[in-house]
Amino acid sequence: MKKSTPTLTQTLKSIAKFATAASILTASLNVFAEPVEIKFSHVVAENTPKGQMALKFKELIEQRLPGEYVVNVFPNSQLFGDNNELAALLLNDVQFVAPSLSKFERYTKKLQIFDLPFLFEDMDAVDRFQQSKSGQKLLNAMNRKGVVGLGYLHNGMKQFSANDPLNVPKDANGKKFRIMASDVIAAQFDAVGAIPVKKPFSEVFTLLQTRAIDGQENTWSNTYSMKFYEVQSHITESNHGVLDYMVVTSNTFWKGLPADKRAVFKSSLDEAIALGNKIAAEKGNEDKQAILDSNRSQLVTLTPEARQQWVNAMKPVWAKFEDQIGKDMIDAAQAANTK
Repeated sequence: MKKSTPTLTQTLKSIAKFATAASILTASLNVFAEPVEIKFSHVVAENTPKGQMALKFKELIEQRLPGEYVVNVFPNSQLFGDNNELAALLLNDVQFVAPSLSKFERYTKKLQIFDLPFLFEDMDAVDRFQQSKSGQKLLNAMNRKGVVGLGYLHNGMKQFSANDPLNVPKDANGKKFRIMASDVIAAQFDAVGAIPVKKPFSEVFTLLQTRAIDGQENTWSNTYSMKFYEVQSHITESNHGVLDYMVVTSNTFWKGLPADKRAVFKSSLDEAIALGNKIAAEKGNEDKQAILDSNRSQLVTLTPEARQQWVNAMKPVWAKFEDQIGKDMIDAAQAANTK
């Protein structure tokens, strides 16, 4: 007896049943699938703009992609220090980091622009430059090295601190200052006869406390959260530079995300960075006042004449790095000082 050949309708019904069963199986597997772990490592305290930004990013990702990703944030160099977090990123040991812009020197010389002393008048000028065509172009400066720039995070303008008052450049002569691993910042201190000492951020408090170094440069936020003001008798309000960060990931991780998930990651990060920048603006004034109220450090306010001496002493550093950074970039940054 011949077997009957399935009709088209019967075949389509069979395919539909198979598809339904496959969908149910996939859904069941997804229910039991472990969420993908995302590690966000940074070197500062949780109550800083960077710390709050990272926690907001965690909140948004876990809210918008529930059960799919879990973001674990590691502050205070718990996972990696500021000298090895980028290497860890490229090895996929961590998926997001937000180093200070100085830390990218080995990957591109272009970002040295943010270390040039007295280039930006204030944080508004910094923001105008970063959001400009030139500033956005710099986010892509490390793509060939496998590093993807996703956004700029503010901390604030830098101030000098030391165990003696720094009123004019000659006051820094012979003193040891901790610096990040930046040729520009080293040249900045060389210009005033100081001794730059490259050390990790996590070691700064102990170095100051033991008088292994005489001073450092940092924002009000970092100086307060890391308690540097407790072991430095004077802080000079110089506003001589900017300490900002770039939130980055690896090209491998970023391209490995499905396009729809990548869009959620980027929008969540943009929102988190906006919050971090808002906190940075507020904390600058709050933390400065908290330091003054503590009576542990004395504020040194520069006269216009004294500040100009610092500018005159350090501005030649621009010419030294102009070829590496690009004169067009420096001109664009200067133009951002004009509203």
